[in-house]
Amino acid sequence: MVKQVKASHILVKGQGKAQELYDKIKGGASFEDLAKQYSECPSGKRGGDLGYFGRGMMVREFEQAAFDAEKGAVVGPFKTQFGWHIIKVVDKK
Repeated sequence: MVKQVKASHILVKGQGKAQELYDKIKGGASFEDLAKQYSECPSGKRGGDLGYFGRGMMVREFEQAAFDAEKGAVVGPFKTQFGWHIIKVVDKK
């Protein structure tokens, strides 16, 4: 059973911007570079790196997306109370 996920994310205000960034990532753009340039979360400075987190540490929608995705997957865009997210699942343990 997965106890922790290591993920990076990009947080933006609008669905359109989130979809544009997701499409760029799927087209081969660097997730980390786009996070540094566009993410409105402080983690953006680190390429979106959130480190490892367990269940109950993130808002429900974010946690569900991160734990449900396969290692290496890019998930999104989806909305939480904070805005629109794109997640990259880096590792699971």
